[in-house]
Amino acid sequence: MKPSRPLYEREPELAAAAEAVDALCGGQAAGGLLVFTGEAGIGKTALLDEIRTLAADRCTVWSARGGETVTSVPFHVVRQLLQPALDQFPVDETRALFGDWFEITAPALGLAVPSGPQPDPQGVRDGLDFLVSRLASRLSHRPLLLIVDDAHWADGESLAWLAGFTARLSELPVLVVQAHRPQEFADRNAEWAQARDEESGGSGGGRTALTRVALRPLTPDATAELVRAALGEHADDPFCREVWAVTGGNPYEAVELVAKAQDGELAPVEDSAGLLRELGASARGSGLITRLERLGTNANRFAWAAAVLGTDISQELAARLAGMSPAEAADCTARLREARIVSGFDPLEFVHPLIASAVYRSIPPATRTAMHGRAAWAISDAGLGPAAASRHLLEVHPDDDQEVVAQLRAAAGQHLAVGAPEAARRCLERALAEPPRPHDRAGILYELGCATLLSSPSTTVQHLRAALDTPGLDEPLRIDATFRLAAALSHNNQLKDAALSLAAEASRTAPGPGLMRLQAAHFLWEGMQATEEDGPGRSARLARNADHLKGRDNAERAMLTLRAFDAMLRGENAELVVDFLERALVDGRPARGLGWTDTEWGFELPAMVGITYAFTDRLDRAEELFGEAVRAFEISGWSGAHLAFAHTLLGLVHRRRGRLAEAEGFLREGLRLADRAGSGLPVHWDATCLLVDTLLARGRTAEARKIADRYDFGPPYPGGAMVLPDAPCVHGRLLLAEGRTEEAVAELEAAGAALKPRGRFNGVWAPWAGDLARALADTDPVRAARIAADARIRAEHFGTDTAIGEALRCLALFAPADEAAHLLAESVRHLESSSSAYEHALARFEYGRAIRSPRELTRAQKLATACGAETLATRARQARASIRPSE
Repeated sequence: MKPSRPLYEREPELAAAAEAVDALCGGQAAGGLLVFTGEAGIGKTALLDEIRTLAADRCTVWSARGGETVTSVPFHVVRQLLQPALDQFPVDETRALFGDWFEITAPALGLAVPSGPQPDPQGVRDGLDFLVSRLASRLSHRPLLLIVDDAHWADGESLAWLAGFTARLSELPVLVVQAHRPQEFADRNAEWAQARDEESGGSGGGRTALTRVALRPLTPDATAELVRAALGEHADDPFCREVWAVTGGNPYEAVELVAKAQDGELAPVEDSAGLLRELGASARGSGLITRLERLGTNANRFAWAAAVLGTDISQELAARLAGMSPAEAADCTARLREARIVSGFDPLEFVHPLIASAVYRSIPPATRTAMHGRAAWAISDAGLGPAAASRHLLEVHPDDDQEVVAQLRAAAGQHLAVGAPEAARRCLERALAEPPRPHDRAGILYELGCATLLSSPSTTVQHLRAALDTPGLDEPLRIDATFRLAAALSHNNQLKDAALSLAAEASRTAPGPGLMRLQAAHFLWEGMQATEEDGPGRSARLARNADHLKGRDNAERAMLTLRAFDAMLRGENAELVVDFLERALVDGRPARGLGWTDTEWGFELPAMVGITYAFTDRLDRAEELFGEAVRAFEISGWSGAHLAFAHTLLGLVHRRRGRLAEAEGFLREGLRLADRAGSGLPVHWDATCLLVDTLLARGRTAEARKIADRYDFGPPYPGGAMVLPDAPCVHGRLLLAEGRTEEAVAELEAAGAALKPRGRFNGVWAPWAGDLARALADTDPVRAARIAADARIRAEHFGTDTAIGEALRCLALFAPADEAAHLLAESVRHLESSSSAYEHALARFEYGRAIRSPRELTRAQKLATACGAETLATRARQARASIRPSE
């Protein structure tokens, strides 16, 4: 295909682009990522223009460009890519394209006013993925080509989206072509580049086709061809060689130098070659600025204003910033266009980023700062809002200006509302530097902590501690700051510190709902610790505080929820546990303010309600709650660790129901979402623990070990938080399945030794006793039988069919044959009445084998098959086959 303009020595690059476009437009519609790198002026933009032309007849092409002065503007590049395309659709059709993601993602694109809770940045990115995927599907007849120029100057939010999106391109008919300067990109975006490479090479789905091409300077021959194309074939070799030497083969500098030679009517011969070096200096850096100054004071000032505004430069706004009339601005625009400094009319753009950078850096620092201040107020006066003005306020020197503080706080709120907490953080940190009035400082620190709560617990801890140490927070804010601090500490595996912070604040808080909120949170994080000094004492205090409550307000409901969860772990009577839960709910549901995305109390409380239902054989209630969690987190755009936890909880319900294949699916999805949110998160342990247990139930021991090793599941366990279910018990079960009996015994004994002093005897949550009894059956049957008998007593006190059935199944192992058969029959009866289908299948298998009943073994095989317990089904079939017909 013939280029639309001369591009010298770019045949390999164009061939790579043509190949990628052909793959995109071919029968398989294969997407991919094509990355061009090179120094400033090497020809990246011209190459992208040529690719745009090359693909125009076959593709839908959308473009965007980063800018040096707008890196702090969230979603700047994404908006350039998508806004013009979405403007072509009617409003109702645009909304339909977003589907359920409209309220989460449309505000980030400036297409809707934010509503609802603060979105998780990952949720916004997921919504963008969905939107672009829908658009790509709509445009399948003309596949989608996204071009991103100067990606080294793209905003962080856009880069974060591109990181995830480009990793999925193998699944989509979308080609992304990106250009950047390698050093600037590496310096500014090292973490993003690493994340993209890791995601692109991940195991999920196909691997994105990634092609990297480094652009090289022109050779002397190509430079000579460029010179003669512009100045004529009579340009001699020494002159052409000197152009190459002066510019180093940089295409932009060579074109500018030739244009200057042409403007100065310089003869392209050897005698003129000595003048090229001086002429070249005027095309860049200080020489370019000298050329700009020769255009006059007005043109120079207008160029400064344009450089401060950055990209998509409004002529009217630039005129206001430069302090000139529209007519003067139009005259300056014409002169700057003629001098090849700017292009376009309204909006204006600099001809090349090198020119924009040179002009911006030529502005005296004090003048530049002042111009940013004037730009901020001009943008505010134009009604564009605090967020739009904030990038200029970030450049203004601190000056004790309380209006600047107010504008930055307002901008931070707008950034948070569209899912850009990093932009909010920059605004609030700059507000602190202004500085604010002393009585406002604590409030700003509190807002800083809240801004990073979903994305960076460690940063949240730092800011909230500073807020609490600073005078100025009223009591309601102090209580809320302490509550959020405790949540952040817990998510950072610092549960002991969380409990201590709550206790300290509670000691100086007057009686009332605020104090009860702190007390409830204190009981929560004390109880969730992996170890504690006086578990029974804490449980007794909790019982004294909660047992008499009726659930009249959310503070009482929270306390009742904690009481129910603690009672479930302790193995108190399940009917009593459920009564606490019913008092904690309103018409069987979490009360307003205690839902999954309500930030006053946090998601932990509804999670505890559902978990308690799951371990008291009320699995329908648990499944309903956890399904609501997934919907609530998705609707609110909380697509990180929160959504990972919701999938993990659904995996728990399916594991308890014996739907092992479904459980595995939810738990693997939980781990995938958790991996995307970070590493070493508490949800990783929960999901891993449950997945290992599920795989063991399915008989896939080697796979369980692989998962355990991948996520470092095993001792030492997390120093702060308990794991769902009890981690040492599940790890001991894994060791038993691997035949490592001595190690399993040690692990299970340690689990019992840790749980008994805390008064935690729920054998379904922590099945150490049953597994330890089985492990000791051959070596110490007397002790094993005693452990099994004690477990039965505990199970009957708890009173659920699952707990009793499991305890009887274990006890049968140590009874004489006739008594064992009776115990197993009772186990089957209880488990058949429960929702625990896998445990029912196990008990029926052992019962059928004990009485040598082909009928019972057939039923066990069918149950195991329905559960997805392949190994158990095989064992039942083999046991049935071993029984002689005469029997």
